[in-house]
Amino acid sequence: MLWHGKPWRSMCKGLVLGTLLTSFMLLLYSYAVPPLQVSVTEIPVPFSCSSHLSQAPSPSNSSGSASGWSCRPKLNVMFMKTHKTASSTILNILFRFGEKHRLKFAFPNGRNDFYYPSFFERSQVQHYRPGVCFNIICNHMRFHYEEVRKLLPPDATFVTVLRDPAYLFESSFHYFGPVIPLTWKITGEDKLDEFLRDPQHYYDPNGFNAHYLQNLLFFDFGYDSSMDANSPLVEEHIREIDRRFHLVMLLEYFDESLVLLKDLLCWQLEDVLYFKLNARKGSTVSRLTPELYEQATAWNLIDAKLYRYFNATFWRKVEAYGRERMARDVAELQRENKKMTSICIDGGHAVDASAIQESSMQPWQPLGEKTILGYNLKKKISKKHQKLCRKMLTPEIQYLTDLGANLWITKLWSHVRDFLKW
Repeated sequence: MLWHGKPWRSMCKGLVLGTLLTSFMLLLYSYAVPPLQVSVTEIPVPFSCSSHLSQAPSPSNSSGSASGWSCRPKLNVMFMKTHKTASSTILNILFRFGEKHRLKFAFPNGRNDFYYPSFFERSQVQHYRPGVCFNIICNHMRFHYEEVRKLLPPDATFVTVLRDPAYLFESSFHYFGPVIPLTWKITGEDKLDEFLRDPQHYYDPNGFNAHYLQNLLFFDFGYDSSMDANSPLVEEHIREIDRRFHLVMLLEYFDESLVLLKDLLCWQLEDVLYFKLNARKGSTVSRLTPELYEQATAWNLIDAKLYRYFNATFWRKVEAYGRERMARDVAELQRENKKMTSICIDGGHAVDASAIQESSMQPWQPLGEKTILGYNLKKKISKKHQKLCRKMLTPEIQYLTDLGANLWITKLWSHVRDFLKW
């Protein structure tokens, strides 16, 4: 009995240790306390963080207006990275532009987000000092305008992206479900369908990670996502977002959004080329019936109001840009993207995580699953395109590391997941 008891006790100790370690890492990852912010006198922020580029000549093919006059590329950008909105694809565009022009990124210190879901604070920025100025800030955060504003020059352009709230909810529900205890008690084969039958039965706004379950966009922008959708504060907050952001893009019109972004920032076509990153396998995407769609929209009514408002502003911008001009520029963007696909991607399409050959090309996966697709680089790529191809396909975590971000918490959590085969 004694001989059989030793491995049993060792196994129990291992399970207990693993449980404690996992619980600790989940809490650390989700609620790590940002560094203490010491009150010091603010130094005036300079106008530009990149004076060595401020006098750079404008490219002759920049699209400053329909008449073709040249404009100066904008270097200072705040991208509010919302969840499950193709924002990782936009992040890759910003990383490439910033690296190409040697711009200064405001990166999180220790993680790949700014201690989300806590509100953003300047003290969370790697190498932050009072008065220091950055060109680009673009990682996940819970938005705090006054804090963000003090990190950027006065001429910074604020942009973000939204998604139809019903489909965003479906994506968030499945992606974050393993770390939302409120969903663990849901029974049945289709948890999403069961939840939407009676959301109030399962939902608690004070539950751990409950913000992923209702009005996630509104929450990301820093507002109370559980407030009464009919409160006049909702419309007031939406108008406040409109005043603060120069462009609100839409996932459903992604190419049109990038054309507007290119025009707003006076960038070149190459700057906004992209491959779709962090896409889920089709088999893991729930098909929303018309009934489920209506239920998900009603449950996320604040986000629905937000989306409807900016859907209207988006098409006003398209009208101002010119419908025919937009159609031509979208077609050109799609042609160039297709060309880059044939140049860069082995097989011409995304593959399952198990089929990705390079570890440096492995995307971050949701807990306990391998549902996010990735890519394999072609073996033979011309020297002209080698660097661009690799940059366009590099996943977020790896690109952050390449750019010098300190991700020790994220990497530690990754090692724990690998050890536990999560």
